[in-house]
Amino acid sequence: QVPLVESGGGLVQAGGSLRLSCAVPRSTFGIYTMGWYRQPPGKQRDLVAQITTGGRTNYADSVKGRFTISRDNAKKTVSLQMNSLQPDDTAVYYCNTYPFRAYSWGQGTQVTVSS
Repeated sequence: QVPLVESGGGLVQAGGSLRLSCAVPRSTFGIYTMGWYRQPPGKQRDLVAQITTGGRTNYADSVKGRFTISRDNAKKTVSLQMNSLQPDDTAVYYCNTYPFRAYSWGQGTQVTVSS
């Protein structure tokens, strides 16, 4: 299967912003809640934001008020707008379905926030 493709990561100073995008070339995209996950160096992968098929969102406490998740069901993409970035946001970011993983993980996109 064509892998999920995350993009938009990079190196940014604390307080800066990035917008991540994920292309999900799957005919089933429209039936799943989608999530953005992140894995800091040496730590486990955790969910940071989720969005239902109808657009209802939920966020981890650590990113609430700073990150915004969105989706485009027609284009089969899910995005994550990240503002007021902090060094603790440094991680590889991935998208996938939630709460169970319906797709294989993509390569992720690296986000590095310098202090």
